[in-house]
Amino acid sequence: MPAKKKLHKTCIYVLDTNVLMHDPTALFRFEEHDIFLPMTVLEELDAAKKGMSEVSRNVRQVSRFLDALVEGFDEQGIRDGVALNHPDALDLGKVASGGRLRFEVKRRGDHSNVLPDNDILSAALALRAQTAKSDVILVSKDINLRIKAAIMGLPAEDYQNDHALDDLSLLFRGVSVLDADIWSQQTRLESWTENSRTFSRMVVPENSVWYPNQFLVMPGKNGMQAVVRQVDNGEAVIQIADDYQSASHTVWGISSRNSEQNFALNALMDPKVYFVTLLGTAGTGKTLLSLAAGLTQTLDTPTYREIVVTRATVPVGEDIGFLPGTEEEKMTPWMGALTDNLEVLSPDNSGNQWAQDATNDLLSKRIKIRSLNFMRGRTFLNRFVIIDEAQNLTPKQIKTLLTRAGPGTKMVCIGNIEQIDTPYLTETSSGLTYAVDRFKDWPHSAHVTLRRGERSPLADYASTVL
Repeated sequence: MPAKKKLHKTCIYVLDTNVLMHDPTALFRFEEHDIFLPMTVLEELDAAKKGMSEVSRNVRQVSRFLDALVEGFDEQGIRDGVALNHPDALDLGKVASGGRLRFEVKRRGDHSNVLPDNDILSAALALRAQTAKSDVILVSKDINLRIKAAIMGLPAEDYQNDHALDDLSLLFRGVSVLDADIWSQQTRLESWTENSRTFSRMVVPENSVWYPNQFLVMPGKNGMQAVVRQVDNGEAVIQIADDYQSASHTVWGISSRNSEQNFALNALMDPKVYFVTLLGTAGTGKTLLSLAAGLTQTLDTPTYREIVVTRATVPVGEDIGFLPGTEEEKMTPWMGALTDNLEVLSPDNSGNQWAQDATNDLLSKRIKIRSLNFMRGRTFLNRFVIIDEAQNLTPKQIKTLLTRAGPGTKMVCIGNIEQIDTPYLTETSSGLTYAVDRFKDWPHSAHVTLRRGERSPLADYASTVL
């Protein structure tokens, strides 16, 4: 259900077109309650079915669901409402909701010059006037339509089923700062060394939940940085994290400037971690650290064959139109962050143009820029894949990308959850938020939230006050 509240009687949810465009399975997400589709919604779905965009694919899927649901019903059966637990719906792999799907069967006057939003609102108000036994609630991702409904006295809600969390503050941060007296609280503590690494088994503190590959900061004189390797029955095995903050231990010449960057490098350099998510505001080092780790494991130690970089092509301002050239040339304007960071990571060959050209040629052969549009059906083998601006991806797009990973591939999703440019996506429904929440239990994934900017004092202050 979209609303997390107690309802005393069956409700009728009027769905706006954008809900179905966003989530085709929304038809089956309202438990025992009924769904009402105005005729305008069907017309808008029909107008949006052509094309290769994600919205067009979703619309076509909705049409297939509706076709399967109404199959075998005569006119009167459709007017009475189609059961959403129809066997055809179960054959589609969807959970039976128990409610009924109802359609608008009688149009009200001339609709040629009526805005679609107003027509949907009018249909919902007419339904409420005809229905006394059930509450009528409009569900839309359009804020302005919800405001119009509120003005007319009609209950309206956002579609909540696609939200990974109720509140962004509940999102797993990947790093926990422990109390200074953590050691005195331990009833059982043992330590050992294995393959030149130090491990400890300890009791998880009360009222705390630890996950595999979660990072721990232990303050005090004997403070240290550690990573949780195993959690079982209230006990955890932790490992002392590698120190990338020292100049003698760098990644492609880059050393971490704070504990969060150090944890990020630990996750990026761990061969047993196949999926890494990095959240952070501008200037926290997400792209730089990911590229440095990728170059080290591609060129210094051939763990991966090449680096693949992709991102969502959502413009911040007005679109500049079609771009010429090949796939990689079309993506180049979107990869300014990549080229800027490569300038930092490239060896200093000042005065030696031949060496600089050779370095650039080597990097271009090992770093491939790919578009999201051509990811379906691909399989990446032994690749280090960086998905930039992942906050602009939907959960379905994130799933499409992550399922491209073949044997030996590492996926890195980076983004700033406060800078979402995709329509109808929010901080709690972004695919990046979805991935962080769903993967926190998996022992082969790691997440770090970077909060301290290291780009420059100006950038750090701007991200704070603007």
